[in-house]
Amino acid sequence: MIRLVVNADDLGFDAAIDGGIFRAHQNGIVTSASLLVTGRTAPTAVRRAKEEGLPLGIHLCLTSRLPPASAPSTVPSLAPGGRFRKSWPQVVAAWVGGQLKLDQVRVEFESQISRARDLGAAPDHLDGHQHLHLLPGIREVAQSVAADAELPLRWPREVPRLDWLFRPAPALKTLLLRTLSTFDAGPARKVAGIGIFEAGGLNEDALLRLLIEMPDGEFELGCHPGSQVSRIPELPEWSYGWEDELRALCSPRVRQVVQTRGIRLCTYPELLS
Repeated sequence: MIRLVVNADDLGFDAAIDGGIFRAHQNGIVTSASLLVTGRTAPTAVRRAKEEGLPLGIHLCLTSRLPPASAPSTVPSLAPGGRFRKSWPQVVAAWVGGQLKLDQVRVEFESQISRARDLGAAPDHLDGHQHLHLLPGIREVAQSVAADAELPLRWPREVPRLDWLFRPAPALKTLLLRTLSTFDAGPARKVAGIGIFEAGGLNEDALLRLLIEMPDGEFELGCHPGSQVSRIPELPEWSYGWEDELRALCSPRVRQVVQTRGIRLCTYPELLS
């Protein structure tokens, strides 16, 4: 038996991304979304999610030039100049250099949970924007915060495949995350995350392959739909296959495979009940 949460990341970042997520929930197989709580459109996105019955988790963030949920003066190692660093390589470099203060990471993660609730969300899970919650030290903080909040945590569990050989860059990143995720001793309840290799490129063929090859178990499939996304002000150079992912998630062929394989599409509370 397969039980699957299909979770759309980056809700609240941009109106065009939000629009794609809501379409994929209304007309496709998306069952959940993760909120960037300090994103420009987060308040509007939470209100619409409540209206449309889209369950929300929190996309714990330390990057993408977003402002922190905490007062910037309380988390200076995370948000120099009042905003998070632009990219995950910059965050990793700061982590390697010992610049990130773990007590500030805890303050910020807890503040992001509080901010989500202040916006009216009732978060049902946590995950990490760009998977930075897997870095040693930050990993332990994320697990502790998740356990204290009694929220499950996405934990990447990709299994290497032959097609990874043809895309070495995402394969290397996915393998690294898989390696980091093996160190999973901690108090948080974890859900196996898949779709990491396909992030930003989960077109119909890739989604069909994942669903057809998926073994029995309980999983969360991460995705990134968007509708007419042009330029994200915080990250104008960012380019994902948002429209391709939206089409895939709403594809009748995908829905047919879900039905044929008997895959039960779930929310996080349903998955863990």
